[in-house]
Amino acid sequence: MHKITVRAGSNIAFIKYWGVADPAINLPLTSSVSMTLQEAHTTTTVAWQPASDLPADAVTVDGAPLTGDALARIERHLDRIRSLAGVSHRAQVTSRNNFPMASGIASSASGFAALTVAACRALELDLDATRLSALARLGSGSASRSLFGGFVLWERGVDDATSVARPLFPPDHWDLVDIVAVVSSAPKHVSSEGGHRLAASSPLNDARIAHAGKLLPDVIAAIRNRSLPELGPLIEMDALAMHAVMMTSTPNLIYWQPGTLEVIHAVQRWRKDDGLAAYFTIDAGPNVHVLCDGRDAGTVRHSLEALPGVSRTIASGPGPAPFELTDHLF
Repeated sequence: MHKITVRAGSNIAFIKYWGVADPAINLPLTSSVSMTLQEAHTTTTVAWQPASDLPADAVTVDGAPLTGDALARIERHLDRIRSLAGVSHRAQVTSRNNFPMASGIASSASGFAALTVAACRALELDLDATRLSALARLGSGSASRSLFGGFVLWERGVDDATSVARPLFPPDHWDLVDIVAVVSSAPKHVSSEGGHRLAASSPLNDARIAHAGKLLPDVIAAIRNRSLPELGPLIEMDALAMHAVMMTSTPNLIYWQPGTLEVIHAVQRWRKDDGLAAYFTIDAGPNVHVLCDGRDAGTVRHSLEALPGVSRTIASGPGPAPFELTDHLF
């Protein structure tokens, strides 16, 4: 058995994943498109030991041992991998994020992508990227997309085998930059896993699903054309539609904070008054992702950091697929 360390990038979705058709396998209601991030990532070391030496899985994230529901979620995923390998070993897992966890920057995507790849390689399971994408999806739906670099399509599919991600364009296809305006680093009050189950209770959900399907080919075409004026309005529309579903679910989910609105209004103002080509999108949380061309990244980042409600920014271009590191976390 080997000790393996893997780094995987988070991703920002342009067409969002929200709501599940089958929660048992995280089968989504829509296909989605994302960009894997270079500078927002999770690093995870996994080593397997016989149960006689390690009686239970031991998982540490950002320096704190996991317990309760968080640990149980990881254990369920490790059980899937144990079953594939036909072993009863227990895992020692140490994971570290370089960005705030559970705050709307897709830490579960990078986390489960890194865990899946590291745990499988440590057991010498020979799975290709498509199979790993399906396996990572069982831990966190958006993790399926972080199995690939650059710009990625997660096809909704109809079952476990067909609901997988595939690469659309490599990281060097477009010098697009995502600048995350961090307005809160605190964990959100309802996890994405819990929120997905509420989507169907919103009267707006069916309309949002239908509209996302219509937007999808236009979003892919805009990425192909490297056209931010084409892409920007589409991603803003889908982000607002997703949050409208959240806000009208039962119970409702309002992740936004005053800083969220401050950033949205500022981006709209800069575009109208200053001609600055920047567009926002928001995952399940209060923090705002602002997309711009690389040539404008310095200006956009400086302007965001000047806003009172923004504590810091994280700027990232398109990143690679998960890769191994030689330096381990334990």
